Amino acid sequence: MVNERIKNTVSFYVLCSRLKDTIRKGPLVWNANRERIESVAEHIYGTQMLAISVYYQFGYKLDLNKIIYMIAVHELEEIETGDLAFYEITKEEKTKKSKEAIGFLLKDFLGKDEIVHLLDEYSERKTPEAIFAHHCDKLECDIQIKLYDQEGCFDLGHQPNNPIINTPNVRKVLESENSISNAWIEFDRDKYEDDPIFIDIIDWLKGNDI
Repeated sequence: MVNERIKNTVSFYVLCSRLKDTIRKGPLVWNANRERIESVAEHIYGTQMLAISVYYQFGYKLDLNKIIYMIAVHELEEIETGDLAFYEITKEEKTKKSKEAIGFLLKDFLGKDEIVHLLDEYSERKTPEAIFAHHCDKLECDIQIKLYDQEGCFDLGHQPNNPIINTPNVRKVLESENSISNAWIEFDRDKYEDDPIFIDIIDWLKGNDI
């Protein structure tokens, strides 16, 4: 029994470690000219640290430990599915694939019920903690794209094989903004509409170097 638990402990860690080599899709879609793009694991860590920063700077009264745990597991399915972009799959298909992946990944893990509960809570966004975690997840992406943009990684005039640049909603945002990062931030604006603090943060991001 002890050996089996040791095996499952190590196996779960090894599975999760795959996210260290799973590259984030967004910067690749926009042809980021950079030697190294962040991994999903780095995104998770960044989101956790951002959550801690926002939580304390703005005095949120939430269960921070729950938020950090929720963020830690919210991308687990990408061990199996990879980082699927919104244009590659419907929301319904993604939900189905995610549940199948989580079922496979956690089948031998004793904490699976608690993790599945947290994943469902995050997905449904009906609790203050889940909403806050989701906002931090999106904000981390916005900040990272801003950092890439400041490095000069993007060229709007050279976007070969970009599958979304000519879609109407993306073109509309690009026409009103002066950079890919500001367009990206503006595209995410409605995701923060229920929290004015996050709106203030993204407005500051658009107008300032970081």
